[in-house]
Amino acid sequence: MFALVVRFDLKDDESAKAFDDLVAETGIEIRAHEPGTLIYATHSVEGEPLARVFYECYADREAFEAHEVQPHVIRFHKEREPYTQDARVEFLAVGPSKGLGSLNA
Repeated sequence: MFALVVRFDLKDDESAKAFDDLVAETGIEIRAHEPGTLIYATHSVEGEPLARVFYECYADREAFEAHEVQPHVIRFHKEREPYTQDARVEFLAVGPSKGLGSLNA
């Protein structure tokens, strides 16, 4: 399993709306075309209306690399730039967990 967390800090309310619309469009494509993407969960942050956090879990590093070259992901990375003022990516090592099925054995 390969997992990461990404935090996006958005520029303003208008950027947040456009970013959220872009995320919704991208999510449809991820669900339809990426069997190796196990979890792609997007969140707003309580008390921080211009922050978004994504939790992404892939079957393995190869599935993540396949995700990164999908046309919808390339589009997302390009089109999100005007809306974001900062992005932080943290790659994760899996520890004891619940909800990851046989992946946490």
